Amino acid sequence: MEQYEPERLSPAQLAAMRRSFRSGRAALTRRSLLRASAGGALALGGAGALSACGIPAAGKSQGGVSAEDHSAEEKVVDFSNWTEYMDVDESEKHHPTLDAFTKRTGVKVKYTEDINDNNEFFGKIKPQLAAGQDTGRDLIVLTDWLAGRLIRLGWVQKLDPANLPHAYANLSAQFRSPDWDPGRAYSYPWQGISTVIAFNRKALDGVEVTSVSDMLDNPKLKGRVGFLTEMRDTVGMTLLDMGKDPASFTDDDYDAAIARLQKGVDNGQIRRFTGNDYTSDLTKGDLAACIAWAGDVVQLKADSPDVDFVIPDSGYMTSTDNMLIPNKARHKTNAERLMDYYYEPKPAAELAAYINYVCPVDGVKAELEKIDRDAANNPLIIPDRAMAAKSRSFRLLSGKEETAYEEKFAKLTGA
Repeated sequence: MEQYEPERLSPAQLAAMRRSFRSGRAALTRRSLLRASAGGALALGGAGALSACGIPAAGKSQGGVSAEDHSAEEKVVDFSNWTEYMDVDESEKHHPTLDAFTKRTGVKVKYTEDINDNNEFFGKIKPQLAAGQDTGRDLIVLTDWLAGRLIRLGWVQKLDPANLPHAYANLSAQFRSPDWDPGRAYSYPWQGISTVIAFNRKALDGVEVTSVSDMLDNPKLKGRVGFLTEMRDTVGMTLLDMGKDPASFTDDDYDAAIARLQKGVDNGQIRRFTGNDYTSDLTKGDLAACIAWAGDVVQLKADSPDVDFVIPDSGYMTSTDNMLIPNKARHKTNAERLMDYYYEPKPAAELAAYINYVCPVDGVKAELEKIDRDAANNPLIIPDRAMAAKSRSFRLLSGKEETAYEEKFAKLTGA
């Protein structure tokens, strides 16, 4: 048997291997766990549950509350992030980009991987934020829908542009002004997440799949296509295929998309709605095509030559995980300096080479090519102009809409 030589692998391949070994199976990514938890929690109560917990209604906040900044005398920043979402060295004891930041600035980063689920983490910090207390964290990373909720509640601080020159200059155009944080007054993306159509070339056996319509309407694919249990991705991709903009759709548009998917369920075209478990079905060929998350596809392609992806002409869905500074954080300036650091091309490239998600930093490709040429030329990590132009985001939902839409989607999927 040929001996395995890991030193010959690229940083991206090594990163994928580490994630696989730790999870116990290939392609069980942090993003996949996040998606599964987000959809399920909303179905259990959504934004409507906020009022029952005594939280102010969305849209009635007074803005973020500043605190006395101790950055000058306390050279530290407390950073909470998701697991497997930061570069590590071969010993897996050090984070090279964080260490470089400390060496340059003298600011020590207390890095904690204590976010495993959006709603779980929200429950953890909610009592302190609601009471106007320090959470013990200067920087947190949350998915866009929850980031928007905290902004509406007035529980995160407005950023100082003077401390974010690289972020302001280098943020990719497609991420610049989400409706939940216009102009990025309170947040900057940590990474982007693209939703695409993945397929198994061998399982397709010559059938062409370039759109959601192909997935839903081609009888040769009956029982061999999959959609996601995440509402914003599945409905968003369906709306795009119907010529509707997920950023500005109506209730009638949403109902029409649900009806179209329901038809696919009723006639057996859709095999099932999945979380991350589509990865094994796609690799084996049980699914010929499915809606998939790009972070998974990058890893699957490295191990499965039959797996590939396509970006529909109608567009694709993009979401973001975002850095925010909670109210009463003690080290706001230090947190902003760290945020800005990851918008410099070199550390941004080092991070992208390891975690393989969509890098939100313009100008990173040249630096990434020095580390991993394949990653630099992968549009799932560095979208080219044509791909970026097809990117669409799901619009901000009111609490009433969120509850109603999730209930309809749960009925569709059988959740």
